[in-house]
Amino acid sequence: MTLTLAPANKTALPALAWVGIALLLLALQASILFAMGRVPICTCGYVKLWHGVVNSSENSQHIADWYSFSHVLHGFLFYGLTWVLFSRLPLLRLSWPARLIIAMLIEGAWEIVENSPVIIERYRAGTISLDYFGDSIVNSISDTLFMVLGFLTARVLPVAATVAIGLAFEIILALHIRDNLTLNILMLIDPIDAVKQWQSGPPII
Repeated sequence: MTLTLAPANKTALPALAWVGIALLLLALQASILFAMGRVPICTCGYVKLWHGVVNSSENSQHIADWYSFSHVLHGFLFYGLTWVLFSRLPLLRLSWPARLIIAMLIEGAWEIVENSPVIIERYRAGTISLDYFGDSIVNSISDTLFMVLGFLTARVLPVAATVAIGLAFEIILALHIRDNLTLNILMLIDPIDAVKQWQSGPPII
């Protein structure tokens, strides 16, 4: 019996091409935010690697903060969603780099919507984020990169480990800053006064 090798996929993009597409998406996101009037860096005049005070005017202005963990969770969720939609179905099967690009498109679109006046005012009116006036561009790009980190982490970790880390993030954030991805979505869509009052309390841990 003669075995024949399947021809190589000549349409597959090289790794550098995927990196180039990702960088172009980041540049596009930054350009749109700049055109919307977002500040490149914190108006305090400097950039910090970490800013841990949630209820302050510098929150969402630096590279990382407590909400960075929520963006890692975005990556976990986007990996799972794109795996279900574009990895299992024969007609829609995409490579993981292509699925990452889709995740970056979704995350970048949300970052732009999140920094629109309507959503900013929604956050200020319906959540504890009274000092929130939108992200700096540095913070917004960092949020997308944290999502990428989450996506790549979910790709290599067992599902159980990814779920465990995601739950740990949600619990720790709820106990320390009284906010997390779940509460953020809830309070953005349908603010509840009792939850808002609970969120105004001090850290539990």
